[in-house]
Amino acid sequence: MAFEFKLMRSLIYVGLAKEEYRPKLMHWLYKHHVPESISKFSPYCMKYAFYQAYPTPPEGERFGARTMQLTEHYWIVDEHTPEMANNIFNEYMPMDVLRWQGCIPDVDLDDPNENLESGDAGRAAGGGEFPPFIFSFIPINWEEDFKGAGRTTEDDPNYRWQFLIQYPEGVSKEEGEKWFYDEVVQFFANNEYVNRFVSSKVAINYGAPTAQFDRVCELWFEGEEEWYKACVEMSDAIKKPEWAQQDKFPYLKPQHNIASIFCGDVVTLDGYSQYHGYITMR
Repeated sequence: MAFEFKLMRSLIYVGLAKEEYRPKLMHWLYKHHVPESISKFSPYCMKYAFYQAYPTPPEGERFGARTMQLTEHYWIVDEHTPEMANNIFNEYMPMDVLRWQGCIPDVDLDDPNENLESGDAGRAAGGGEFPPFIFSFIPINWEEDFKGAGRTTEDDPNYRWQFLIQYPEGVSKEEGEKWFYDEVVQFFANNEYVNRFVSSKVAINYGAPTAQFDRVCELWFEGEEEWYKACVEMSDAIKKPEWAQQDKFPYLKPQHNIASIFCGDVVTLDGYSQYHGYITMR
């Protein structure tokens, strides 16, 4: 066996089919998934963190807002290798987990506790008109810094808008990247409401086959209102590309060619230091 030392960060954008399912997904996540995950990958994953999604801002749906959370890992090795294939336990991931996230049709199953073949099979779910399961791997540190270098924790809280983009089918990465640099970067790097702007190319996508994202970006604002002013009220200044999938910015198909998370700069759960089991109220 040969294991490659490979530092990477991964992003999972978790959505909800509807608010009715938030308690169900939280129960599965904290009772089953978190302890199972820690048990498996703590020897080769340095950080395991959740950021709860803020309420979707006005018009955030067309930016592909995922409404549950951002899950973030920092990896030492890539567990998607043949050497890592054999697990002593399978994950407990009923099909309902994918239904609650909106990745498969929202219909009751004959056996709601029927497991998938593996957790990876679940993470390959979604596609067509259903939001794909997103599991994107990026460099451990940001590759490009467009605005706001030098910002510290004394510079007030940050309203984080992180998003993944996938250029439409038939559009070359070169063409998509040219639009990104010429239009998106120029607009936001010079926008008065943007406090921070960084980006990286996606290294590899391990989610659904249709979720082949090209790039991740993160922008910080003072709050939701400043995000709205920049991204909705002022964004007509960003030139609409010929291959646009919607009339207004971000010009990409929500949930499929752009997916977003709106969250804060403080981790909601640091799995290694803060998780102590499924501890309920009395």
